[in-house]
Amino acid sequence: MTLLIIGGSGFLGGELVRRAVAAGHAVTATYGTHPGSLAGADRLPLDIRRPEQLASAMDRLRPTTVINTASRAADWATTAEGAIRVAVAARRLDARLVHVSSDAVFSGGRVHYDESALPDPVTPYGAAKAAAETAIRVLVPEAVVVRTSLIIGDGGSPHERLVRELAAGRRDGALFTDDVRCPVHVADLARALLELAFSEHSGVRHVAGPDALSRYELGLLIARRDGLDPATVPAGRRADSGVPGALDVRLDSRRTRSALRTQVRGARAFLTATPGSDPELLEPPREL
Repeated sequence: MTLLIIGGSGFLGGELVRRAVAAGHAVTATYGTHPGSLAGADRLPLDIRRPEQLASAMDRLRPTTVINTASRAADWATTAEGAIRVAVAARRLDARLVHVSSDAVFSGGRVHYDESALPDPVTPYGAAKAAAETAIRVLVPEAVVVRTSLIIGDGGSPHERLVRELAAGRRDGALFTDDVRCPVHVADLARALLELAFSEHSGVRHVAGPDALSRYELGLLIARRDGLDPATVPAGRRADSGVPGALDVRLDSRRTRSALRTQVRGARAFLTATPGSDPELLEPPREL
């Protein structure tokens, strides 16, 4: 059995590789230009925008399970078309598919979104993610489409780097006080994705933290954890900035969280815990 992690050199992909290898899975991880640290996994350069390259790789590996974490902002060829090609290839090989999507598929008009909510994106990235979701659900109805939110780690995520750069004055801008999300720790998300991959679950699942925080509130928590002066973190409002994007998007993940043995912590918990802490899995999974 081979687990194929597409986008294995990324922030989430790298965490998935590390955990899957530690769990004893035979892992092949794909990368674009830089393989990153993929100890214990076979490495495979792959551009999912190139159909012939994807088909060749899938036929050679014949994976039993595929987790697709790859996306490239508003690049339609990667985020939408590439993800759909991965789904077609997985269906052809009868491979289990887990596709990682985003809360960017929502406009924020409803604020609270459960798994039954239909996409209504307001950005090109959200539109690409929504297109991929729709096609995958039609082509591979037994697949799992996992929507998540801001992914945070122990210092290495893009949002954490942004906070440090803003606080140090190395970057212009501000963290929005009116842009609300439900952050999730990369370790919790990776565990949940692996649990879903090796389960009977299907359809849309939300895996996000229980805490709804503005990007500014999240930035203050990160600053305090990292020993920075919170007063150096600049605040602003997306509504005043002209920067496009949804405002208040809160993924309701209660249904999925209640069915998983993986503990998904809120940002207030994991940003005040000891860095690198790794909660144990809880009770056995319940049926969705």
